[in-house]
Amino acid sequence: MQVTQEVDSYRFLKGISRRMIKSWISLEKPRAIPWTPLGKPLDQCSVALISSAGLALATDKPFDQEVERQNPWFSDPSFRVIPRDTTAEDIRVYHLHINPDFIQQDINCALPVKRLVELEASGDIGCAAPSHYSFIGYPCQPERLLDESIPAIIGKLREETVDVVVLVPV
Repeated sequence: MQVTQEVDSYRFLKGISRRMIKSWISLEKPRAIPWTPLGKPLDQCSVALISSAGLALATDKPFDQEVERQNPWFSDPSFRVIPRDTTAEDIRVYHLHINPDFIQQDINCALPVKRLVELEASGDIGCAAPSHYSFIGYPCQPERLLDESIPAIIGKLREETVDVVVLVPV
């Protein structure tokens, strides 16, 4: 049985932003979404998170926000590694398009590490991966993110033998 559901992806956009995004999306032809079935049961899998919230450890190099202030069509294409035991007190939010207050109150709204550890404890997943990742979403010029950062993240996921990645869009 095939389930088809349409989602209004534009419901929170108004005016020119709505028209601009619809116009951009119409430039790309629809394509099949690649699907890879899980090779083993989820309760035997290592699971990592990737967030687009622009999170970095307070002790890590911050994301470059100045480049985006100078050119709103560009954002820092790099990524940061976030250890599994990270708390809200350990991180800083460097994304100019989101309100950091919610994340600083509860990191799980942008990087649900505690929820993942709970799933590990309950036996629903094999384990939470040792590392999770974050980059700044809203890359209107994604070439460097796609050509440099994403392959580097994939390499790190493979090094840690991660089986499943949960994408956390913010």
